[in-house]
This record gives sequence, structure tokens and C-alpha cells, in this order.
Amino acid sequence: MIRYRCDSCGVDLERDGSNRYIVKIEAYAAAGKLEFTRGEVERDHEAEIRQLIAALEKKHPDEIEDQVYRSFRYDLCPTCHRRYLASPLVIDNA
Repeated sequence: MIRYRCDSCGVDLERDGSNRYIVKIEAYAAAGKLEFTRGEVERDHEAEIRQLIAALEKKHPDEIEDQVYRSFRYDLCPTCHRRYLASPLVIDNA
């Protein structure tokens, strides 16, 4: 049996969704520079790629992924949902 609880305050939520709100958040890296000079395109990138690979091999995969994309999903009760909508950037666990 699936049991839902508010991820903010812990109150039990109805299975039918009558008192449950779902909040999804995505955080991802903004696109970088999209214009390149002829010199940037024509230069040999092999050494840079080797350095990048060496640096990535020293990091945990989750750390690398967090630098590019991360998503979150929360179940909230009506009270915590209203609190979230009023101030979505405030991180508060009731």
C-alpha cells in the first residue's frame, strides 16, 4: 500500500489526491556562449579534452550530474502548498 506524507510537515495525505499537491523543480545549467570564432573552431582541442576527462574521473558521478541537471518532486499538503506558492525560494521544513 502506498502511503503519502507531506514532504514538508509530514502530515498524512489522502491516496485519492484530494489533499495532495505535487511540486516539481528542475535546476539546470544555462546555455553557454553560442558564438565561436574561427580560431576557436580550428584549434586542436585534444589536450583540453584529455584534461577534462582526467578531472571528471576524479569526481563522483552525482557531483558531475548536479552541475548540469537536477530535478526534485515533492508531495505537499494544502497548507505547505500555500506556503510554497507564497515564497517558493524559502527553504523551510515547517
